[in-house]
Amino acid sequence: MRGGTAVAQQQPASNVQQPLQVTTEMVQIGVSVLSASGDFVSGLQRKNFRVLDAGSERPLVFFAPTDTPAQILVMVETSPAVYLIQNQHIAAAYALLDGLAPDDQVGLVTYDQAPRAVLAFTPDKNALLAALGQIQFSVGMGELNFYESVSTVLDWIAPVSGKKALVLLTTGLDSSSQARWDALMQKLRASDVVIFPVALGGWLRRPPDKKKKATAPPKDDSQVFANADQALIALATITGGRAFFPESAKDFAPMYQQIAAALRHQYLLGITPEHNGQFHPLTVQVLDGNGQPFATEGKKANRIFSRAGYLAPGP
Repeated sequence: MRGGTAVAQQQPASNVQQPLQVTTEMVQIGVSVLSASGDFVSGLQRKNFRVLDAGSERPLVFFAPTDTPAQILVMVETSPAVYLIQNQHIAAAYALLDGLAPDDQVGLVTYDQAPRAVLAFTPDKNALLAALGQIQFSVGMGELNFYESVSTVLDWIAPVSGKKALVLLTTGLDSSSQARWDALMQKLRASDVVIFPVALGGWLRRPPDKKKKATAPPKDDSQVFANADQALIALATITGGRAFFPESAKDFAPMYQQIAAALRHQYLLGITPEHNGQFHPLTVQVLDGNGQPFATEGKKANRIFSRAGYLAPGP
């Protein structure tokens, strides 16, 4: 099975709602809204959203409510370091799958030096659990091409329409050059995939409690993981997702539940792009019944998650 072909072109079963078909002349924006109490806001309508393109309002040419099916690709690092902790995050994956809607579809990709397609998109959530249990981890030392692997997977799922998300189970470490990171950032500016990184590595990323006897990671390793943390946060921020940093095995299930909830409560908006070849920052405002934007600062603030912007096509 060739890498992305099976993931990108797998057709859903006849009894599964087809993904929404959208024109390429549209900037797709996935949006989720958290209330001040931490609950996702559902029931919003087209009239409750306003999109600002570089500060100027753009009319919505497309709107889909939260019950629109999503296609979620899970991408798992298979390095030797992850092999040692695989049971922690794989055993908790049921929490992600249980929280998804019945007509959401899931797929699986693994990576170390390069990505490998394992499971094409399917509504059968048990198939993903079975595939996760059969993952082959590398045991020798080798390059870890995280940035290039994410970039390749984005190409694989680019033809998929409608709501789509990439859940990354990764250390975030990469042995390639800065140029690969810069290229990935450029590609994300044109991508409509929402990314949810889940950082693997536990105590290596965070110095342990001083009351415990465990030894803190070496200073050099701490800086490496600090850089990886910033990369994972950037992937989430630019695409409108959220980054998660579990510190122990018990943290995975609640975090997977939060990802599932975010996907289940995600709206889909669309605007017509400019044609000047420039990057356009986007701001999504959520309006109340009086047409006033929800507060995003202060004690009663809401949190709005959406992509940071888009790369406009050329003139």
